[in-house]
Amino acid sequence: MGKIAFLFPGQGSQVVGMGKELADQEPRAKAVFDNADKKLQIDLSKIIFEGPEELLKKTENTQPALLTVSTAVLEVFKEHGISADFTAGHSLGEYSALVAAGSISFEDAVYAVRNRGLLMEEAVPAGVGTMAAIIGFDQERLEVITADVTQAGNSVQVANLNCPGQIVISGTVSGVEEAGKQAKEEGAKVIPLQVSGPFHSSLMKPAADRFSEVLSEIEIHDALTPVIANVTAKPVTSGEQIKQQLIEQLYSPVRWEETVRELMDLGVDTFIEIGPGKVLCGLVKKVNRRANVMAVGDMDTLMLAVEKLRGESVDA
Repeated sequence: MGKIAFLFPGQGSQVVGMGKELADQEPRAKAVFDNADKKLQIDLSKIIFEGPEELLKKTENTQPALLTVSTAVLEVFKEHGISADFTAGHSLGEYSALVAAGSISFEDAVYAVRNRGLLMEEAVPAGVGTMAAIIGFDQERLEVITADVTQAGNSVQVANLNCPGQIVISGTVSGVEEAGKQAKEEGAKVIPLQVSGPFHSSLMKPAADRFSEVLSEIEIHDALTPVIANVTAKPVTSGEQIKQQLIEQLYSPVRWEETVRELMDLGVDTFIEIGPGKVLCGLVKKVNRRANVMAVGDMDTLMLAVEKLRGESVDA
């Protein structure tokens, strides 16, 4: 049997009610939600379980909410004796990956991402920045277009390299619209994203400067399991390096396709997405159709994955 990677979703996978069934059934999961509420001194669990969606969608709530649900699922999953050879997370999901790898405690991580969300919201006033997915287009050509548009005075960058033919751009509304228009003229499909800001673009640099202060307040240890970093798509274990890359991550592209390829090169054949949704499973399949993917987000999918993995290890 090949190696296992735990993957953790980022913003966009949130849904009201996520993790509730697990918290009701599993004391270990409930403890994670309780710890989040206590650490942040807000009723985050209530926002996650009951909404309203508008409140959950606010970045400063979405980020700790997703981290909390992913960690709660992970805690229950770990009880079944399944461990990862590597971890990785998409954008915000990198924090869940670091918790899973033993680099950051859950309480420190939930505090960090709540502040990360607040700083990202503050960095660019609402309505100034946005993001769009560019489908079926060449990455190098898109990088030329975004550079030209930025040069002409409208800031826009490549933000997420998700899988072959799916790239997200980020920047000012006018920059994203202009780059999208040019890509469309050359045959791309453009999908505007419902986001509150231009994440992973240079417009986030002011947030990154202030975020480094937040990270100095928490402890970042060397990871016990290698984490594939978003900014380099390479394994990292050094706490010092992890801290630096988390700051850079705010304004650098998420190299997700490269991350998946790196994991495959390292011998991973089973990818387990831990948390709500199955966005990352879909992206992995687009990189390699033969990859073995499982999404674990509630009790049913968790038990299904455990059975499948146990069956495979018996065969091995």
